[in-house]
Amino acid sequence: MNTPIAPASAPPPCLLDPGYALTLRPMRYPQFYDMYRAAIRNTWTVEEVDFSGDVNDLRQKMSPAERHLIERLVAFFATGDSIVSNNLVLNLYRHLNAPEARMYLSRQLYEEALHVQFYLTLLDTYLPDPAARQAAFAAVDNIPSIAHKAAFCCKWIDSVRQLDALDTPQKRRRFLLNQIGFAACIEGLFFFAAFAYVYFLRARGLLHGLAAGTNWVFRDESCHMAFAFAAIEVVRAEQPELFDAGLEAQVRAMLAEAIDCEAEFARDVLAGGIAGLSPAQMRQYLEYVADQRLRQLGYAPQYGAGNPFPFMELQDMQELANFFERRVSAYQVGVSGELRFDSSF
Repeated sequence: MNTPIAPASAPPPCLLDPGYALTLRPMRYPQFYDMYRAAIRNTWTVEEVDFSGDVNDLRQKMSPAERHLIERLVAFFATGDSIVSNNLVLNLYRHLNAPEARMYLSRQLYEEALHVQFYLTLLDTYLPDPAARQAAFAAVDNIPSIAHKAAFCCKWIDSVRQLDALDTPQKRRRFLLNQIGFAACIEGLFFFAAFAYVYFLRARGLLHGLAAGTNWVFRDESCHMAFAFAAIEVVRAEQPELFDAGLEAQVRAMLAEAIDCEAEFARDVLAGGIAGLSPAQMRQYLEYVADQRLRQLGYAPQYGAGNPFPFMELQDMQELANFFERRVSAYQVGVSGELRFDSSF
């Protein structure tokens, strides 16, 4: 009598499998659901940010070179988070196939909209002249240093926009490069450089409203990066063959290009000359942060740069370490303590 052969069991589903998984039970990636719940517990509003002292700083305390820095910075902020939102909707939500992951991305999309509102309020406060505000919003077309950063972002959005399904290793690597580009280069490098300018000014006693709001934006962006890197680690565990030498070489080239884009922006931002902050120092800081991102991706650092900004070393690691344990009211009402920018999230 012949013994029937049991059918081969189907391989377990992977995060990048095509389709739209719908059920949360059994939950495959509880860490993503925990990130979603933590984000919900920590909500802030733009109305809590007090910009009243900033207006006086801009009018009475800041030099023309410092005002140029701020004008360029808010011009970048005007569209930066909108670009990130587009990538969430067009690419990440579409291809990260787990409902708990999509729950977190839905929350992230809300937070990006909140950041857009914060920067809109910032522009309305700092640039009362309608023509100046319009110029800031048009910076992605009219200011080369900002246009180059936007082009870098859009290149990686377009790289996977036409992919209907991640059904080959080549397509999955293209998607990974998009996610790594937005986590490591855009949120993890472009935004971190912007935060450094804000904290440089705060160290000089300027623009405390901007710094307070930036604390909250920084926390959100740190969590966005943490989610993205966690998703990358899941894919690495499920499909380690995707992480070959070719992918690593592309990641390193991508980071080098991002550093060049941001260094160009630094030369523009600091064109008027600001004591204590130079384009060379900013490039060193970018290389320092890039090494942190490489480590987060499991790669060896490339640049060996140290942090050139003593004011950044004053950031208190405990503030971020306790982020998820803090009471909601502490997060919504005020910021007590600092943050540091050399941490792995």
